[in-house]
Amino acid sequence: MEFFHRATSFPFMSTRKLWYGLSIVLIVISLLSLATRGLNLGVDFTGGVTVQATFPAAVNRDAVIAALTGAGYADPQVTIFGTSREIAIRLPPTKQSTEEVRGKIEQILHAVDAGAQIQQVEVVGPQIGGELQRSAAQALVATLLLIFGYIAVRFHTWRLSLGAILAVLHDPILVLGTFSLTRTTFDLTVVAAMLAVIGYSLNDTVVVFDRIRERFHTGRRLDPVAVLDQSINQTLSRTIMTKVVTLIVVVALYVLGGPVLRGFSEALIIGIVAGTYSSIYISSAVALDCGLRAEHLLATAAKKPLDDLP
Repeated sequence: MEFFHRATSFPFMSTRKLWYGLSIVLIVISLLSLATRGLNLGVDFTGGVTVQATFPAAVNRDAVIAALTGAGYADPQVTIFGTSREIAIRLPPTKQSTEEVRGKIEQILHAVDAGAQIQQVEVVGPQIGGELQRSAAQALVATLLLIFGYIAVRFHTWRLSLGAILAVLHDPILVLGTFSLTRTTFDLTVVAAMLAVIGYSLNDTVVVFDRIRERFHTGRRLDPVAVLDQSINQTLSRTIMTKVVTLIVVVALYVLGGPVLRGFSEALIIGIVAGTYSSIYISSAVALDCGLRAEHLLATAAKKPLDDLP
């Protein structure tokens, strides 16, 4: 099945420097935002208390905030999610146990509405939050190192590995920058979404790289620019169809999933769009500018006698 009715011949590589410039601008903005504004870290990383509760009728959010503030909780964050009768409460770290927190919050909510019921209470200490930060960073670094090794072994050249790594770095940096600018809560679900985005983007990149190797094999004398343009155009229908179908599902999750899934779905949307772009204009283009040639991909294949002739 093809997305386009006829074969495309877009000159992707001829405009790569323009897209390099766009990527550099976006990355600089993202890094500046991360350096100056940081991330709005969730309870998973900072430590704190999260409470999910239901009410028999629509929740008066302002009344809940006032009750929590009056009980001594500074800057409580109350979010209505799912239906108008459900809330999520986020509170600063505390030394109290889970049961002690449950009992106190239950009293506060009953003062607002006697029919309020607590569904879940989670208490995360600052030490655990710090350990989760380190674990998340280690997972991202290990993923990048394994990707570099996998591409280098599979395609026998560091040029494609470098292109793939830069593309893989490009996507999560844009995700982090967007989360920093929008102040969306950054928690472990977002880290999971970023790892999924890295794998999803890499899969698309490998498909393009496989087609590049096939084209070099059938046309060793072709200009590398022509080979890369042909390879990207030949895989373009697949790329668009898979990304559009995935985006339909993720956008539905973003719109209908409520605040609990907002960060997860937002990271996936940004990552899918950025991954589509980077698999075309970053990974392949960087390999080309590093001097990618047919002999780099076919070095292990036996040469024909005429190959060495001018």
